[in-house]
Amino acid sequence: MIELVLLISLFMVFYVYGGYPVLAAALGLVAGRPVRKGSIEPMVTIVIAAYNEEDVIGATIENKLALDYPQDRLEIIVVSDGSTDRTDEIVGMYAVRNVRLIRQEPRAGKTSGLNLAIPQARGEIIVFSDANSLYAPSALRHLVANFADEEVGYVTGRMMYANPDGTTIGEGCSTYMRYENYLRVIESRIGSVVGVDGGVDAMRKRLYRPMNADQLPDFVQPLKVVEQGYRVVYEPEALLWEPSLKEAGDEYRMRVRVSLRAFWALFDMRKLLAPWHDPLFAWQLWSHKALRYLCFLFLVAAYVSNLALLGKGTGYVALFLLQSAGYLAAVTMPYLERTGKGCRLCTLARYFFLLNLAAAHAFGKFLRGEKQVIWTPRKG
Repeated sequence: MIELVLLISLFMVFYVYGGYPVLAAALGLVAGRPVRKGSIEPMVTIVIAAYNEEDVIGATIENKLALDYPQDRLEIIVVSDGSTDRTDEIVGMYAVRNVRLIRQEPRAGKTSGLNLAIPQARGEIIVFSDANSLYAPSALRHLVANFADEEVGYVTGRMMYANPDGTTIGEGCSTYMRYENYLRVIESRIGSVVGVDGGVDAMRKRLYRPMNADQLPDFVQPLKVVEQGYRVVYEPEALLWEPSLKEAGDEYRMRVRVSLRAFWALFDMRKLLAPWHDPLFAWQLWSHKALRYLCFLFLVAAYVSNLALLGKGTGYVALFLLQSAGYLAAVTMPYLERTGKGCRLCTLARYFFLLNLAAAHAFGKFLRGEKQVIWTPRKG
């Protein structure tokens, strides 16, 4: 029985991170659904949610105004979520350039801010941007081109970190995003992607559905689009640059917050996990999200069951030492880095450990019924 637990646990870890991408890629080769892109210029509203972003909001607005898109077809709305710094003042300076400020008072979080702003938007296409997101000049055109396909309801672009400076967490972030972007390419071929960035996303306004204040908009809104029978696709040419986090503590807190809201999103949209709604997307949602966030359970089960089997043969000893070495590398990486003895494999082990520890922490909060609506934006 213990051997079976070990075998199943190891298989599930492999499946979540390796098996699912391979199967999805193979399916895309035999049953691909290409997006019919076109050169279109619909009215677009870019919505930026901001809380105390005086250091970056000006540069972000300038970046959006400089996009390669007709100015008379572009509107920018900044939702200030009870900001107490100069954010509102800076946004007000751009009023003559078709930039509108909507103040949310009292502070209620990003999701409530989006619910407030979308009904007031003039665009038929809504683009979501973070307050520190910088787009490539052609990003908006690449996003919009996908909506020439009537089956497409939501498009997400490609996030790249602007400061891959060699720090452990920064490099881990970049590697993780490359992996996620590869998965999005594969998932777009077979239908819809499961995860989006949130900082470079676009959707048809008529498909927007108000969300609960505690729901994660980057996760729930795309699921609501799929629920309505439309595709969510990935556009790798729509580039976004954001700063990565350098400190493990900052990245860990962000991952706990995102994981907690993801657990609630999966619970709220649980009918999409049922195979009779959409068998293909249900498989994707289980594999890419539900099992990914629960992978810490398989890791714990693999380690504990392996420990119980140490007296059964040298193979079990070798496997236990391999697992232990991985966790030891993750824990000691900060000390190795200070001495200049760190390695890329250790960096990846540390980030893998951080992701799963954050998911375990968030799952505990989820089981206790905790929710998170507002937070202090992360700083790079």
